[in-house]
Amino acid sequence: MNIKNAHILITGGSSGIGKETAKLCIEKGAKVVITGRDENKLTETANEIGAIPLHFDISNLDSIPAMSQKSIELLGGKIDTLINNAGIGVFPKLGEITAEDLQKVYTTNVFGLALLSQEIVASFKEQNFGNIINIGSTASLKGFVGGSIYAASKFAVRGMTQSWQAELRKFNIRVTQVNPSEVTTAFANDERKEREEVDNKLSVQEIAHAIISSLEMRDKGFVPEITIWATNPF
Repeated sequence: MNIKNAHILITGGSSGIGKETAKLCIEKGAKVVITGRDENKLTETANEIGAIPLHFDISNLDSIPAMSQKSIELLGGKIDTLINNAGIGVFPKLGEITAEDLQKVYTTNVFGLALLSQEIVASFKEQNFGNIINIGSTASLKGFVGGSIYAASKFAVRGMTQSWQAELRKFNIRVTQVNPSEVTTAFANDERKEREEVDNKLSVQEIAHAIISSLEMRDKGFVPEITIWATNPF
């Protein structure tokens, strides 16, 4: 796909991976809508990088049909790429898990992601073309201490991604999962403050590069899954 003149929706675009991906897509000539829960931060980011803001909390499942339609309208009535980046995490160990934590994480990471994708795919099927990028995690490949909720939600995303690949290829819809290892972002920071980049951890630039590289492959091919590790995390 040629990024120039593409019409792209990125959830969780106020900061981190979503913001950097939106920025690079816009620099390449794409029209990009970014979503976020914090309206002030979303507007600030949109003004900074030239994106179109859509104040939208993906965990509000009832709002998804209307918000998906609004996103397409903001993109001029056309969409060719959905990047499911919005996600949250909590990390209790077994014995500390609550139903509330399970519901909170799954509502955003799994339920919201699936229902938004379902709405957008209707447009992709009509035009017989589209791209879905699901931001997973290396936690979707292997669990870890405290990962019962978060890792399980990302395992679910991986299962959905593989199912959608099987369902959607006949419509020329490409579905890719991108699995970052640890990235210096505001993820899991209650104050949503970005962490400083360090030499031995991934930054948002590596993840955005992987996303855009997979999109820029000619439409006759697609990359099912990409996992990005820091070269030397020690």
